[in-house]
Amino acid sequence: MQFHFRISAITLLLTTSIASIGQAQSALTQVLSVDSPPTVEEKANWYKGNLHTHSFWSDGNDFPDMIVKWYADRDYNFLALTDHNILSDDPERWLEEATILKRGGEKIVEDYFAEFTGDWIEAKGEGDERQYRLKTFEDCQKRFDSPGNFLLLTGEEISDRVDKYPLHMNATNLAKLLRPVGGETIREAMNNNLRAAQEQADTEGREIVVHLNHPNFGWAVTAEDLAFVTLEKFFEVYNGHPGINHLGDEKHQSVERIWDIANTIRIDKMKSAPLLGLGTDDCHEYQGRGGSQPGRGWIMVRATELTSDSLMQAINRGDFYSSSGVTLTEIVFDNETQTLTIQIEAAENETYTTQFIGTPTDYDQETSANKIEGEPTDRITRKYSADVGKVFAVVEGNIATYQMTGNELYVRALISSSSAHANPSFKNQVKQAWTQPVGWQKWVEGNSSNK
Repeated sequence: MQFHFRISAITLLLTTSIASIGQAQSALTQVLSVDSPPTVEEKANWYKGNLHTHSFWSDGNDFPDMIVKWYADRDYNFLALTDHNILSDDPERWLEEATILKRGGEKIVEDYFAEFTGDWIEAKGEGDERQYRLKTFEDCQKRFDSPGNFLLLTGEEISDRVDKYPLHMNATNLAKLLRPVGGETIREAMNNNLRAAQEQADTEGREIVVHLNHPNFGWAVTAEDLAFVTLEKFFEVYNGHPGINHLGDEKHQSVERIWDIANTIRIDKMKSAPLLGLGTDDCHEYQGRGGSQPGRGWIMVRATELTSDSLMQAINRGDFYSSSGVTLTEIVFDNETQTLTIQIEAAENETYTTQFIGTPTDYDQETSANKIEGEPTDRITRKYSADVGKVFAVVEGNIATYQMTGNELYVRALISSSSAHANPSFKNQVKQAWTQPVGWQKWVEGNSSNK
């Protein structure tokens, strides 16, 4: 399915004055449209959510209802509980208190009772036989869903493996469990799982979003893998787990550079639509003891209403951005002038730097293999020139604009705050936001695989 930019009928030409840009923000809207984009008359809102979260249903260390309440209480609008290869739908799933205390700490049961009163908590047995019933998705949905305010989405982390390499893909808005399909290679396994999700979407008549998780976890997924599996439209450009090798190392590319390499290959070599980047928590640890904690990364989705259909449609057409702490009030791409404008919500004592990043059409295409003893070279992202993922411009301030010259394969924006992340997952982390690639359509038009 091909993405197109659709600009509202009241689109205005951007001027160079800050005043004019500010006045135009309410009139200009960027909509990456597919089958049913919002009309000019429909009002779109920003909704904050996380699509990667774990609980006692798999390897998280808290009760699912405690986790949902954590997000709902902190002004998130939607959440998917995405435990490994399981949907939280078994009404008779009980967990021993000893296991709960071992995984969650000695205060976890006390905190549970402090948070929920009445007959909500279900327990049975005494002493060493004490057990607690894990709340199902339906239980949590009935308690926490609030029209227009908070929505719980079904989700699963499809946890597959090819040889020693872990392959994890999150599926959101499922009707039923998707079991890992596997394959002879990472690319084959990715395609197989994506096809299984699409089959369910077609059968159930619902939109399902599948994104690739943390490509550098276990150094499992290369930029070339992501480039060539064009069925995959989304991946995690930021994941809050400190063990996913976000920055790469001396032989492995960073996650963000993987994004630029994959998109350069897709657009230039394959005439295919680029990957879109999500921010997530991948939270397992809720007791403040380190590890992957909540609130580190999220997506902001521009949708007409807070429903599963509206959110999935907006994500599928790319109308969202990702954040680890920076809030954007507007993202505008004027198709006529090929101008991308970002407006940032200013926070006290913070300044902002926006980098406009992409790859020029005349980039140096020379590559070379990375070599690690004992590793096949095709399991390591190759070395690419500095032209790939080049910084075209740097703009300081709360409004940043970049006009494309016509010689870019795509442009995306990385917005960085001067303030450190409140709960960093890697060294020297600052608050950031990532927009999706723009300006690439003319290079892939006519390729039927994008429709």
